[in-house]
Amino acid sequence: MKKLILATLCFSYLFAASCVLAPNPFAKKHSGLYRIYDGEKCGYIDRAGKAVINPQFNGCDEFAENVAAVSVGEKYGFIDSSGKFAINPQFDSASKFAEGLARVWSSGKVGFIDSNGKYVVNPQFDSASDFSEGLALVTLGGKNGFIGKDGKYIINPQFDSAGDFSEGLAYVAIGGKYGFVDKTGKIVINPQFNSAGNFKDGLAAVSSGEKFGYIDKNGKFVINPQFESAQDFSEGLAAVWIGTGETQKAGFVDKSGKIVINPQFDSANKFSDGLAWVMIGNKIGYIDKTGKYVINPQFECEGGADFEEGIAVMTSQAIDREGKSIWKAAKPATCDEEGG
Repeated sequence: MKKLILATLCFSYLFAASCVLAPNPFAKKHSGLYRIYDGEKCGYIDRAGKAVINPQFNGCDEFAENVAAVSVGEKYGFIDSSGKFAINPQFDSASKFAEGLARVWSSGKVGFIDSNGKYVVNPQFDSASDFSEGLALVTLGGKNGFIGKDGKYIINPQFDSAGDFSEGLAYVAIGGKYGFVDKTGKIVINPQFNSAGNFKDGLAAVSSGEKFGYIDKNGKFVINPQFESAQDFSEGLAAVWIGTGETQKAGFVDKSGKIVINPQFDSANKFSDGLAWVMIGNKIGYIDKTGKYVINPQFECEGGADFEEGIAVMTSQAIDREGKSIWKAAKPATCDEEGG
């Protein structure tokens, strides 16, 4: 079964040989709090592994823009870093804030609220994604389009499938084929691919025929289709799969298509914080960009987790970059619960 596991733009003005960057109020910055699950409850720890907000919620999202969506009983609200509710539980579901707005669900429809908990876009869509580069993907009546932060359509619902905007473009599907549109809705890469991912580092993974490769923003193949599966680029490298069945292995390529880490892993994920988790058999470890193990494969019954500012929170424990556990769940998940 084929799988596609599915840059920040800054504008600068050069003056007197210097570059002045306009500040981004929504620039991604880690809160220093990490979501954990202990049994059926979730809470948050700090970088030292200390429980800052004890596991007490039925559901938790990551902290973003100083708050986190959590559920108490059957309703979702948002807490601050002290664990106090900044927006009281009142929604059927909720997601993290992105670019100043958060998705919330009410009576089966999705809308968006601001940091005061007030509706900016009333619940009206069947589904929606977080805002990305000023636009949000929404679905209504089986078709996908994009809205601005006032809730008005920038690109009318017309696509069978679509992805978030990334590096100025979004993939869309029309009649079973994928192409890319710009923020005006203009098709800049004609629908011609069987599947597509987001543009990252200037390239997007697409499938043509039975194989995956990478195209540039002109729609030209920079890395010809040759892989069984492919991920988006991250930190200059992308995970790709070669071979079929039991012989299929994952490795990493650079932006020229050169294999820089030989296919040898049973599974792998993108680089984050300079490390990528990989799986050998049913054990997870971490490699650096040379393919060298920084943390040997040793974690079983633990879902793979990306490092964020030196910490990776797995299913039942949090580890540092040396692989040392800084927090462990009192009620760890079993292999059956993790599908192992």
